Amino acid sequence: MNAFADSLRPSIRARLTLVYGGLFLLGGVGLLALTYLLVNNSLPPAAGFESRSVTGAPNVVEKSFVGEPPPITGTAGQADLVRYQGDVRSTALNGLLTQGAIALGVVTALTLALGWLLADRALRPVHRITETARRVARSHDLTERIAYTGPRDDVKELADTFDTMLGRLARAFDAQRRFIANASHELRTPLAINRTLVDVAVRRPDATADLRRLGESLLVVNGRHERLIDGLLTLAGSEHTVTDHSPVDLSDVTGHVADQAAAEAGERRITVTRTLGPAPTAGDPVLVERLVQNLVENGVRHNRDGGELSLLTRAVDGRAEVVVSNTGPVVPPYELEAIFEPFRRLGTDRVRSDRGAGLGLSIVRAIATAHGGSVTALSRPGGGLIVTVRLPAR
Repeated sequence: MNAFADSLRPSIRARLTLVYGGLFLLGGVGLLALTYLLVNNSLPPAAGFESRSVTGAPNVVEKSFVGEPPPITGTAGQADLVRYQGDVRSTALNGLLTQGAIALGVVTALTLALGWLLADRALRPVHRITETARRVARSHDLTERIAYTGPRDDVKELADTFDTMLGRLARAFDAQRRFIANASHELRTPLAINRTLVDVAVRRPDATADLRRLGESLLVVNGRHERLIDGLLTLAGSEHTVTDHSPVDLSDVTGHVADQAAAEAGERRITVTRTLGPAPTAGDPVLVERLVQNLVENGVRHNRDGGELSLLTRAVDGRAEVVVSNTGPVVPPYELEAIFEPFRRLGTDRVRSDRGAGLGLSIVRAIATAHGGSVTALSRPGGGLIVTVRLPAR
């Protein structure tokens, strides 16, 4: 109801036009009333006009005169002259009101048209700010500025404030990118060293069985930490600017990812069905591949043994879509939005850390949003999920 009411509200340009026209109309009505009073006071009064009869001439028939005044012949001629003066006065005042109202209506209509043009000109700097904000939101290019050069007024202050905000956002994003790059190196390097040291210790000829079991457990934990850090860094990096808009076909990416996941799906006897139609889009190939990879891995790891996994790519209504459907545990509808939050795992998977850290679908949503797309999830009848990612078509 509120959305419908908001749609009926006139735009700022329409409101300014109505204000211009309303002020002119009020001024015109006031001017017309003042003119009427001045003309009414300036015209000489018709003596005896209020009376409908003339003293001393009871048999005189009242007349309405138009044009030249009647000849004055006796008492009857004087009465005709009085009525003539009254007719002239009434005709002048009525004509002033009628013609003045018509002229006021015509000029008001012209004023509304002119006000519509002037409102557009007055709002042109605001339109420029809006277009710049829309381009920045679409292209994620925080280096663009409005650079308004008009007089120092409210619009100039708004444009300068917007430019200042863009500059601060650009500096903040640059600092965060540098932090992500540094954190990627500082966090991954110690884990890689630990993995190497443990692997060397386990492979030593004099390693005992207990040492090997301990080393294998440490390698599993180390691998889990590496995947967690990799997921966090990917999630943080994918929420920012996508500067690479290379042509990508979701069918090719999905086929490649499905081939890589075939071994893991085979171990659990999961039947994989592929319906890979052309779905061209544009974006960062690495991030797009990670998006599809997370979808497929989520469909395999959160599936039941001997289950099914369906992969579909297509182009629909100017969008490239990839749909991943899998069997598995029943997901309540009220939990669908929660699965896209970081570190959220459903049911028994909350303690099954070997199936991931709960970042897979969070990364999917972050990458889709960074590419101007969207992701939705539906509960599959009988258990499982149907996850659909839509990206802008190339």
